[in-house]
Amino acid sequence: MGFRALHLVRPFLALLPEIDSPVYKVPFNERIMWTIGSLIIFMVMSQVPLYGIASSDSSDPLYWMRAILASNRGTLMELGITPIVTSGMIMQLLSGARILNVDYSLKEDRALFSGAQKLFAIVIAVVHATITVLNGLYGSPKEIGTSTCALLIGQIVAASFVTMLLDEILQKGYGFGSGINLFTACSTAVTIFWKVLSPSTVDVGRGPEAEGALIALFQLLSKRHDKARALIDAFYRPHLPNVMGVLATLGVFAVIVYLQGFRVELNIKSNRMRGQRAVYPIRLLYTSSMPVMLWSTMTSNILMISHMLYQRFSSNPVVQFLGVWEPLAGSNQLFAKSGVVYYLSPPRSILEAVLDPIHTLVYAFIIITVCSLLSKTWMEISGASVRDVANELKENQLVIVGYRESSMYKELKRVIPVAASFGGAILGAVSVVADISGAVGTGTGILLCVCIIYQYFEMIVREQMESGQSIDAMMAGNLK
Repeated sequence: MGFRALHLVRPFLALLPEIDSPVYKVPFNERIMWTIGSLIIFMVMSQVPLYGIASSDSSDPLYWMRAILASNRGTLMELGITPIVTSGMIMQLLSGARILNVDYSLKEDRALFSGAQKLFAIVIAVVHATITVLNGLYGSPKEIGTSTCALLIGQIVAASFVTMLLDEILQKGYGFGSGINLFTACSTAVTIFWKVLSPSTVDVGRGPEAEGALIALFQLLSKRHDKARALIDAFYRPHLPNVMGVLATLGVFAVIVYLQGFRVELNIKSNRMRGQRAVYPIRLLYTSSMPVMLWSTMTSNILMISHMLYQRFSSNPVVQFLGVWEPLAGSNQLFAKSGVVYYLSPPRSILEAVLDPIHTLVYAFIIITVCSLLSKTWMEISGASVRDVANELKENQLVIVGYRESSMYKELKRVIPVAASFGGAILGAVSVVADISGAVGTGTGILLCVCIIYQYFEMIVREQMESGQSIDAMMAGNLK
């Protein structure tokens, strides 16, 4: 068979722990417990602070992407799911482009590919953690010392490794879905909940106000005599969550749920069992939230690199071309002011979008185009391409009604690529509108959260249909 690049991973397989697949069908209740348990571990790690932090008042390079990447600054979940998603994305692209030859029908190749993803994720975690610590995110490396820097890096890498194992536990079938989706949805939901209902107070020059948008609405109405002015402040207050953002969030939720119902239904019949007919649905959002997830991962890495380079080499022309960063008034947080990364960052408000229409249009064009291309690319490399679907139908001796087996490919090719490309573009467009309207949790975060929750709902319904019992019966443990 000869030497292949994947063979380089063999010496490391013995050092990489692996979760064995279950030898039996895991009952519904047990899968729920594994899923909840993994989520609890993630949430605990998101609150445990890193030991050795000297200062955390510097600008945050992942400020825009924390919820989407299931990351929390200064805690064990500093990197969130970034190493896992980045590793998986690059490995899938290498495999899809045939740079890595992987035969998924061979157990050895599957093990080598999985090991390569783990190893690459660990390398990414080490590199990210090292850059983060040495760049002074937790204090000057000279002040905190070499041993403390090494301790901080070790904590971040170890937490990323635990996150990787939790994701593998769920993907192997012990729980529902994947850790990446579960942790992203949870992180985004917590962010939205906190920004809507947080009772903590902040002072932005107008006296103490509640951080949560709805709490602030009732607080301002009860404390101020001018009710009209109080309503205006509650609905449009800058630099803090406001009621318009909450309404925009609800609107995005409704739009995404509505779009989930769009599909083309192909009538199929069985050649093996005469008279058996069914429907094969091709959804508009064919690749679900994956193009937005890939977009977020790419832009987060680019923004972080530009942010850190500018802090070190702000006078370098190449660094300035990549991005010029300036602090927001009254804050240490840096925001892109010009350069390439400026056009990869969404406008922070409707006013900013109107005042700089070129930025708005370029950003919208980039995200819509890239999401469309990523959706179509992911369709090709993830086993959901036209040829993959046609082969799956043939293997199960199923044909589309009104078409011969030899002509099914043409009919699928007419529908699937269009659904993938157009669905990705629509997700990008909704994300732009949500970002500009000030939706709580960012447009990308809301899209991911809604799509992931919808996927989990479908998983539970599918489990119910396969077991032939009601959800209440399954929850009561009445499985046969």
